Amino acid sequence: MNNTKPEIGLLRFTTAGSVDDGKSTLIGRLLYDSKSIFEDQLKSITETSKRRGNDEVDLSLLTDGLRAEREQGITIDVAYRYFSTPNRKFIIADTPGHIQYTRNMVTGASTADVAVILVDARNGVIEQTIRHTFIASLLNLKHIIFCVNKMDLINFSQEKFLQIETEIKLLAKKVGANNIHIIPISAKFGDNVVDKSNTLSWFEGETLLQLLETIRIADDYSDKCARFPVQYVIRPHDDKYHDYRGYAGRLSGGKMYPGELVTILPSMLVSRIKSIDVFEKSLPEAKSGDSVTIVLEDDIDVSRGNMIVPSENIPQVTKDLEIMMCWFNEKPLMIRGKYVLRHSSSEVKCMVMAVNHKININTLEPDYKDQNVKMNDIANITIKTTAPIFIDDYKKNQVSGSLILVDEATNETVGAGMVVK
Repeated sequence: MNNTKPEIGLLRFTTAGSVDDGKSTLIGRLLYDSKSIFEDQLKSITETSKRRGNDEVDLSLLTDGLRAEREQGITIDVAYRYFSTPNRKFIIADTPGHIQYTRNMVTGASTADVAVILVDARNGVIEQTIRHTFIASLLNLKHIIFCVNKMDLINFSQEKFLQIETEIKLLAKKVGANNIHIIPISAKFGDNVVDKSNTLSWFEGETLLQLLETIRIADDYSDKCARFPVQYVIRPHDDKYHDYRGYAGRLSGGKMYPGELVTILPSMLVSRIKSIDVFEKSLPEAKSGDSVTIVLEDDIDVSRGNMIVPSENIPQVTKDLEIMMCWFNEKPLMIRGKYVLRHSSSEVKCMVMAVNHKININTLEPDYKDQNVKMNDIANITIKTTAPIFIDDYKKNQVSGSLILVDEATNETVGAGMVVK
């Protein structure tokens, strides 16, 4: 018997699925059954449900906050929700199911540790399941949980669930997703969401909440590369801190510690870390995700957009990038088109040199003939920047390996990219 207590800490997860697969209802059920909603919230959605003529409380109303969503009964934006149990704290990103809102799935999943993908038990794996699984794998999410929902509408059939389970495993193998979990649930009635279901007694696995509470997100920073994009230079103008000069930002990947030899990019100047500060306290180290201020031993020129990295592990400095791009804009990507590239805390102009291939979302095969990249398409492209940038492979470091493209004229974000090389 394993008596190890579940890991206590924050878990970020995103939900995805096709329209009306029950994502909002699932989140509502998680909040309701884990007693994470207030009495006035429950009273409000109970009254709304009665006005609509529903026999049961419509738990999806807990997350469908926009008026347009409530009128249509769908989710059209990324809705973030927070809740906690005695074992863990959670941040949920509820993302839309429509194909035209695939960009929102990318937004929600980009900061998540786990993807929860809903599959309608009546339909099995469909195009949106493939799309969302591919995006979760592309964004290097460590775990994907497939919730086969609406089991009540197929009489809780084990045979049908096993068929869908086989389809999901084939899909996961095709996209290279290793850590997958498949759970039969009924979000409407709460089966296997928070509590074990008597109706699904043939399923011996954990409930969704049990899995979320105990799932381990690797915190092994030793095989990741530390990257510290400088966001702000701190120089107080008072007598107490007259000579203080610190560089504020958020550490991505790895660890940094006082005394470590570091290199400033792009100048390639070298110094050592004198201290790592938070408010008026100095830390023995900073680890990935920490927002800190770094003070260097030498008085050298460092400004916003620079990056502090360990001297023994310097990222690639280049003008030529191959990236996997998720296109967000209604205007198609333009070959030889000029865009603004935003990466970490730096910004540079760039040009799209080539579309190498698009991904056929139905077959997951590369399409080398179609060069027309439209909204919600995923494509491998080559870009050239006007100035060198310092980047890593996305799978090595998700911050220094990711970027966005912005339209110069409208200032709209038109695409999000993951560096391949």
